[in-house]
Amino acid sequence: MSHVHPGKKVRLIVVSNRLPVRLEAGGRGYEYVPSVGGLTTSLNAVRETTDLIWLGWPGVNAVDPQDRPRIEERLSREYGSIPLFLPTRRFERFYFGFSNGCLWPLFHYFPQYAHFNRSEWQAYVEVNQAYCDKIVESARPDDKIWVHDYHLMLLPAMIRRALPEAAIGFFLHIPFPSYEIFRILPWRDEILEGLLGADLIGFHSFSYARHYLSSLLRLLGLEQEFGQVAVGGRLVKIDAFPLGIDMGRFATALADPGIEARQGELANETQGQKVILSVDRLDFTKGILERLKAYERFLGRYSQWRGKVRLIAVCVPSRTRVPEYQSLRREIDESVGRINGRFGQPGWTPIWYLYRSLPFDQLVPLYRLADVALVTPLRDGMNLVAKEYLASHPDGSGALVLSETAGAAEELGEALIVNPHDEEAMIAAIRDALEMSTEAQIARNRPMLSRLRRYDATRWADDFLSQLDVAASSASAQRPIPLATEALGRIRRAYQTSARRLLMLDYDGTLVRLVASPSAARPDPALIELLQTLASDPANTVVIISGRDASTMQAWLGQAPVDLVAEHGAEFCLAGEQEWRKGYEEPSEEWKARLRPLMELFVDRTPGAMLEEKTASLVWHYRRANPELASLRAKELTDTLEGFIANTSLQILQGHKVVEVKPSTVSKGSAAQRWLNREPGFDFVLAIGDDVTDEAIFDELRDAEWTIRVGWAPQSKARYSLNGPDDVRRLLRSLAAASDAPSNGSLPDVPVLGL
Repeated sequence: MSHVHPGKKVRLIVVSNRLPVRLEAGGRGYEYVPSVGGLTTSLNAVRETTDLIWLGWPGVNAVDPQDRPRIEERLSREYGSIPLFLPTRRFERFYFGFSNGCLWPLFHYFPQYAHFNRSEWQAYVEVNQAYCDKIVESARPDDKIWVHDYHLMLLPAMIRRALPEAAIGFFLHIPFPSYEIFRILPWRDEILEGLLGADLIGFHSFSYARHYLSSLLRLLGLEQEFGQVAVGGRLVKIDAFPLGIDMGRFATALADPGIEARQGELANETQGQKVILSVDRLDFTKGILERLKAYERFLGRYSQWRGKVRLIAVCVPSRTRVPEYQSLRREIDESVGRINGRFGQPGWTPIWYLYRSLPFDQLVPLYRLADVALVTPLRDGMNLVAKEYLASHPDGSGALVLSETAGAAEELGEALIVNPHDEEAMIAAIRDALEMSTEAQIARNRPMLSRLRRYDATRWADDFLSQLDVAASSASAQRPIPLATEALGRIRRAYQTSARRLLMLDYDGTLVRLVASPSAARPDPALIELLQTLASDPANTVVIISGRDASTMQAWLGQAPVDLVAEHGAEFCLAGEQEWRKGYEEPSEEWKARLRPLMELFVDRTPGAMLEEKTASLVWHYRRANPELASLRAKELTDTLEGFIANTSLQILQGHKVVEVKPSTVSKGSAAQRWLNREPGFDFVLAIGDDVTDEAIFDELRDAEWTIRVGWAPQSKARYSLNGPDDVRRLLRSLAAASDAPSNGSLPDVPVLGL
């Protein structure tokens, strides 16, 4: 079914746990209840410029299969929505189990409430896959896909595998925790890798983005540069986009006579009293009990405020079937009862407790009435209540007390910022807010209101989508061309029809995966067999050019009939020979004696680092060190070494987690010339490598077609790219099969890319 509207060219598929409309079973069928949530409101304006399709769960699962076509048709026609119906048991394990029983408490820094159940994790995987399958059914080649929130953190990678060229964005609406908290999760790597399927990953605040980048570095070893991470031949951008509110909606509401009348009624009921307002979903992350305790202590300490202040506490029911939430509600009920019983007087109740959800037209009068908004969650992704309170006071009146652990605190720094765990600070903030003059309120609130007007809900959505366009286009524009089907056919035909072939292959990161311990990268039997197959073809000359030392290469690869080049060209050994020869003019060894103590000092200062001395170089390895400390030490070491080697024939080379010092005459490019200058020449040359040392070979082969960079690299001189060693091996096996194919041009169908 087509969803394109006249005049709209861009189609956006929004994917979230729930649709913007909820199905409710009634006596006469189903009712369709539109949502008024923050995300729905934020994306309303996007509908004006895009053909927006929303995919998600409709609120019910037990729908008669005969009713589904009619429901799907109406949701598509009236709400631009595609429903995903799920088996009830699987949905419960996915939603109440893993999403809200594991991720929610853990990401909000309550690991004691998180449970790590493998069957719930499996349901989470299955539901994310079901969303992916539904997207694949509906998506078109030029669609943009925007995935939302913690329920669907595996989905971007699943979509990427199914639709490799799609523009995919992801936004997390809750905090992303620090590495020390996140590392507790048994499936932490899967979550990180799931998000990396996106072109753009958005968070409410820079601190959440920083936590995510830190986890990528510490757990997956992925480094960032200016908020960008290279992974799988792509560049993923990570950034902060603080969610705004619809300021126009509040301006319209404040002019509504009905809302003004309701505010007047409330003012009469609280006449002569200052009003403090708190609005929360009932959740242990919201700091409700801590807030009530601080209010109780405030009334006990400042008796002059008794009878002159009232707390209106709105608690929206949430997850009422979960035991922890049932227990929390009982504690809140008991606290409210105790405070009202202790301090209540005839005609005055210290707390009005409203345990229910309030519609917008009832909430705005409360915002308008309140002299103070007490927004003190223990941890919150953003918290729009703080922004809605300010929007309800366009004149700048009112005092906002805001927790420093809410995402909104990074934007609303002029509020009274408090630590919600510091009871004394909370009491002082309540007193200061109640006693603050109107002039002081306006001075604080006007800058915040100005920011809210500039970066509202529409601006948030537009900003994210425009950045997604940039990120998606950069992902393809700033890298070598992926070796896809068409180029694969050409390289196989060129290989098959050539008479003299040269294959120059890097080792670590190209033929084998990079590992923390250099000694753990021994070649497996399948790799040895592959190299023997390639080298046994009389038309082939296979050269392994590595940074490894000669003894290691001889022990690991000497059994294969291939030419070996060690230490980036310092030594070489031809196939069938045992003798290693130097490939450079050896300078004086004095430089090693001068630099060795300095580099050993950096080993001592960096736990996990090690120094390796090779024939022609000194190499400082830091793959096993703390990545953040090691990154600082590597820069410091490089800066220090540059002063020592100035005006010498030495050079510093920075590779994958190494800093290497060696003579400038030693390089893979110089080593490659030994084969490139042979007569007769080669009519097929293939070079594959994964780091900066291999760029020297690519530079020597500027006019050659078959240069391949493994992984993403900015401004690589290679013509094509592959994702990793697995793809390299598949390519080489495909070429080996092509040489055995008939010479009439037909080639066996050998799968190559694992995309």
